[in-house]
Amino acid sequence: MATVASLASAFASVSWRSRSPVARLWLTGWLMIVLHFAFFLFAPLPGHTGTIASLAGTIALVWAGILFMWAAVPYHNTLSSRWMLVALIAANALYLAVSTFFPDSHPLLNSAALLLGILPLSITLVSARTLNAPLRWFTTGLYCALSAFLLAFQNRPGDGSDLALNALLFVVYIGCSIHFWYTYRRATAGSLITIAGFLAWAAVFVVAPWIGVAFPHKHIQDEVWNLPKYVVAVGMILLLLEDQIEHNKHLALHDELTGLPNRRLFQDRLSSALERARRTGAQMALLLVDLNHFKQVNDTYGHHVGDQLLIDVGKLFLGRVRRSDTVARTGGDEFSLILEEPICREDAQRVADSLMQRLDSPIRLGEHTVRVGASVGVAIFPDDALSAESLCIAADIRMYSDKNTSRPPAAPPAFSKAGEPYTAPAGADSSAQ
Repeated sequence: MATVASLASAFASVSWRSRSPVARLWLTGWLMIVLHFAFFLFAPLPGHTGTIASLAGTIALVWAGILFMWAAVPYHNTLSSRWMLVALIAANALYLAVSTFFPDSHPLLNSAALLLGILPLSITLVSARTLNAPLRWFTTGLYCALSAFLLAFQNRPGDGSDLALNALLFVVYIGCSIHFWYTYRRATAGSLITIAGFLAWAAVFVVAPWIGVAFPHKHIQDEVWNLPKYVVAVGMILLLLEDQIEHNKHLALHDELTGLPNRRLFQDRLSSALERARRTGAQMALLLVDLNHFKQVNDTYGHHVGDQLLIDVGKLFLGRVRRSDTVARTGGDEFSLILEEPICREDAQRVADSLMQRLDSPIRLGEHTVRVGASVGVAIFPDDALSAESLCIAADIRMYSDKNTSRPPAAPPAFSKAGEPYTAPAGADSSAQ
């Protein structure tokens, strides 16, 4: 118990830094494992105290596995997935309670065993139109098979109850292994250790009873059968650390607000695009886009509206270019676009005109509507420049030229609340409206 509590504490430290919903679910599962060990300290006590402690410890072990399994489902926040979680928690707890307090009542045992298959199957069929995922059907099939196995063997004299309990625990943890394999299909130490640990954890409920039957005089310490738990704990801690490292790498190369490449990644992609264009003798276009009245949006409505504007503009740009092109946020209200072959000056200018036209139109931001406008500078490799730095300078000069000459300086953005007519912001020249 001390060992598992120490591992749970280490897991809590790592998951607290992660702050992800999945990490919190995993932590809850490990707290269930600690409770499992705590309850089993009282299982040897005579009478109802020992019986209840044993039941509570087993339920905690099962619920931990169900939480691990549910957390690994990519769509676990959907309503039907939540219903599946509640159904599995309730059906497993009910079956364990019935098998503990009414082991000789065949009708009650059979009804509880049927619920283990009927509840998941009903939820899967009802939600099939909105969610038809392989993991959902796998879970349903697994519990239907468990239900059939229990109906066939749970009432067998002698070892029926032991077979039923081991089968239930096997299904829970083999389900964890399959779910983690499906979700974390990557060749990393954390993924491989966790999947193998869950597989060994499930195998305990097959191998231990078999050794007890095949070698009745051979005694194996309980700590041996608990080793897979420690392996899984280490594997899940490694998974969290791997995710944190990947997240930090992403933040180092991407803008935290919009998720677009930042200036560092933009420079790297620009150099790569120039190298490909030199090698193939093709053209490449660089577009620098500056929002004309972004500061007025911030001053009028606050930074939260300005942040949402930047996010929406980033999505707008991504929707107007090809997947092979790059959209980056390279300044506070400045975006850069790299358009690779096939591209020519006319195509690049059409993209620039399309972006300016869209930003000249009203943009809805919650209860507010703004129109900010933009200035765009276009530079073409190799016509305008031959290096990344000179290409950026050429595009920058043209952007500021567009801002100062081609766009009317006395045309500030129109602001309004949703459904209200546009009015000029404070200090704006009324003749420009």
